[in-house]
Amino acid sequence: MKKKKKYGFRKLINDIHLWIGLISGIIVFIVCLTGTILTFEHEIKALFSESLEITPSGKKISLTELKENLSKELGKEAIISSVTLQEKSTAPYEFRVKQSPKERRGTTYFVDPYTGASLVPKKTSADDFMFSMFKLHRWLLVDSKIGRPIVGIATILFLILSISGIVLWFPKKLKWKNFKAGFKIKTKANWKRVNHDLHNTLGFYSCILILIMGLTGLCWSFEGYRNGLSVVMGTKVFGNRGGNQVNTVTHENLPTISYEKAMAIADQSLPYQGKTAINFPNTNNAYYSIRKYNEDNWSPVTSDQVLIDIYGNVLKKELFAEKPLNVQIASLIKPIHTGEIYGVFSKILYFLACLIGTSLPITGTLIWLNKMKKKKRA
Repeated sequence: MKKKKKYGFRKLINDIHLWIGLISGIIVFIVCLTGTILTFEHEIKALFSESLEITPSGKKISLTELKENLSKELGKEAIISSVTLQEKSTAPYEFRVKQSPKERRGTTYFVDPYTGASLVPKKTSADDFMFSMFKLHRWLLVDSKIGRPIVGIATILFLILSISGIVLWFPKKLKWKNFKAGFKIKTKANWKRVNHDLHNTLGFYSCILILIMGLTGLCWSFEGYRNGLSVVMGTKVFGNRGGNQVNTVTHENLPTISYEKAMAIADQSLPYQGKTAINFPNTNNAYYSIRKYNEDNWSPVTSDQVLIDIYGNVLKKELFAEKPLNVQIASLIKPIHTGEIYGVFSKILYFLACLIGTSLPITGTLIWLNKMKKKKRA
């Protein structure tokens, strides 16, 4: 008569991994599948949308005139809050327009800087599809107050699954020959063994990126988590959303500078080529907030910033490279989560990791079903 095996630590971890996987499997599958698609969101949209490239001819119209013309076209209620100037000469100017001061994002209007003509991109089915994927990823297509915490709880469970999966990946006897099996997929074995290796090996290779995506993704699900992470990091996550706190003094007798002059001052402070985003002065902030993205930088999403008051004085200059490491990481939470941090290279890695994450609930369920069949036969 065989002795009954003791219920040890490994068995406990296995049961936790199993039941959490069965409980959260469907939501994890949906979140990972939509995350896989959203990794290349901009590229998919660009593939289906018409090209807005312009033909350079003659001299560019001044930014002041372009903004005034667009303001007349849209009416007094429209607030033109910012403009983005791409490095390519064939790219139009991108004006951000809000219908009210409370509006957060606004609408983008593309303008030909040589003719002043507004270029209106046609909305494609890809835009609607990607927005649906975004809502499914963040809120499961239900009200955000309900869907956001559900996705957040599923993310926490997925993090527990990842950690318990790493523990189970390690062999009982820590010898190199036992480790080797966990690094490869035995393709010539039967389908059950292949399925097990797909779950075990691919899960191990993707676990680091899955943990990164999960830990950063919780910032959007729970405010308490985001505040706690801010305390741990020693700086506020998403801290720049409220704008910059800069004291300015208005002088009625002093002449104000033009938009072109503000850009020239910014180029002197940040003397390199790259995309430039300009936030115009408004009733709350009497200064220009200009961000510049160095095209030769290690990351396409990092930027330097200079604040210039309406009289041409540089109020503040922030270089990303000079910020403390914790501040750099906190400001990059979103691109770290989406995979945009290193451009196309990191996007490919995130795409593969999300694809593996999508497969894990399927392969894991098949492993469980096979074990249940074995028990019935026994």
